[in-house]
Amino acid sequence: MFQSTGRFETEHGAKYLTQLCKHFAHKIEVSRGDGHGECHFPFGHAVMKADAAALVIEVDAPDADQLARTKAVIDDHLARFAFREPERTVQWSA
Repeated sequence: MFQSTGRFETEHGAKYLTQLCKHFAHKIEVSRGDGHGECHFPFGHAVMKADAAALVIEVDAPDADQLARTKAVIDDHLARFAFREPERTVQWSA
């Protein structure tokens, strides 16, 4: 299992978590609660947590290619939803 954690610095983390979960729920299994969301992609899994300072995203996948795809899908959608943010990239770590 391959894993990575990403951090998106924003005071609007809860808003973006909600947007991502609602958007992805049209195609995949998603669960969402207060400040927490999970997305079950066919190629990986993401757990998102929001607080007053950031949106933190933990992803895992069976291999490196699928992990990269999971991160790319989240990056792409978050960049579109967070277009008003000065910095629109997730800082990923292994």
